[in-house]
Amino acid sequence: MERELKRNNKLFYEEMRKVDPHFFDNMVQGQEPELLVLACSDSRVSPSVITQMPLGKLFIHRNIGNQVNEHDESFSASLYYALKHLRVKGIMIIGHTHCGGIDAAVNGNNEEALKPWLKGIQESFIHEDSTQMCTTQLSETHLLKQVERLIAHPIYKELGQHVPIIPVLYHIENGEIEFIKYPERT
Repeated sequence: MERELKRNNKLFYEEMRKVDPHFFDNMVQGQEPELLVLACSDSRVSPSVITQMPLGKLFIHRNIGNQVNEHDESFSASLYYALKHLRVKGIMIIGHTHCGGIDAAVNGNNEEALKPWLKGIQESFIHEDSTQMCTTQLSETHLLKQVERLIAHPIYKELGQHVPIIPVLYHIENGEIEFIKYPERT
């Protein structure tokens, strides 16, 4: 595995130097990403890869189930930094179909190490009959709940009111992203 990672890294930096000999010099100057991205930790969902965005364009935070949780200090710090210091132009939340976290939550996984985190996903379906929903409906419902949570997050309320939220559903079954509409806040 280490050999493969090293080889792939070499291909990466050699290609970047061919495209732009000053690429890494420019990277050292700092970052100015356009979007904060909240995505799932799922290995099949890499925001930079599925959107083909170059390095420096996305400030990415990932967790199981792409959850907005105001008690998650890591997410709150990322949100604060992105809004206050990076001045991102938008916040994209990427949900995806066939999510293992959603599946575990709706099927009652009771593993002690996962239970507290899965509870946040289960709360997305309190007013829904999740047993009657397909993977796309589950993912979209959960994604929209995260938009609601972000709008209510104290840091977003203080610093992000002008920053649009972009909910996106990535379809693992075909590789396409779908922009999901949500009721505009008043």
